[in-house]
Order: sequence, then structure tokens, then C-alpha cells
Amino acid sequence: MGLISTHVLDMASGRPAAGVRVDLFRVEETPLFLKSAVTNAEGRTDGPLLSGMDLLAGTYQLLFYVGEYYAAAGHQDAGKFLTHVPLVFRVADAQAKYHVPLLVSPWAYSTYRGS
Repeated sequence: MGLISTHVLDMASGRPAAGVRVDLFRVEETPLFLKSAVTNAEGRTDGPLLSGMDLLAGTYQLLFYVGEYYAAAGHQDAGKFLTHVPLVFRVADAQAKYHVPLLVSPWAYSTYRGS
């Protein structure tokens, strides 16, 4: 069964990023909002953002509200550079697992297709 999942690691603190709001969109001509979630103490959403028959081949976007996260954590550089991190990716096989982690600091981010 295919799915989209994520987790967020705070590279500035070296810990999972708890409390990051994440929105999922299916990107057609106009992005279609699908779901919003907040990361837990492990930096993960409590379940997949999309799975099963709801997951279709196509283009998706995860939007991470990192400025809000760093502001709530009291980080002195919150929102000075990154406010949101949009990750746009393609689901080629709706039966596959797409785990899309975000490694983030107030100044930079990285991602990859995880397992």
C-alpha cells in the first residue's frame, strides 16, 4: 500500500522538531489542499499524511511552517531567513512508500526520499 509520510529534524538543536505544522497539497494547475498535521515529540506526524486509495500518481507539495516552529522555540533567528519550506515531489508509483524527511535550521534545509 502506497503512502506519503514525513518527519522533521532540527539541525540547529540536534533533536527531532516537535510542533512543526505541515500541510500537504496535490499540485495540479492549482494546488489542492489535502491535509494538515503537526509533528509529535519524535518529529513525526502521528500517521501517514496520505495512504491507500487516496494516494494517486502525480505531483505533491509538503509545506513546512519552520518560521512558526523556531519562533515558538524562542530561537533568535526565527523567520529571519526561512519562514516556510515547500517541498514539491512526484509520486510515480501510487503503490510505493514516499517518506520525505526535512532536516532544517533557521538558515538552511535538506531533504531526501527516505525509507
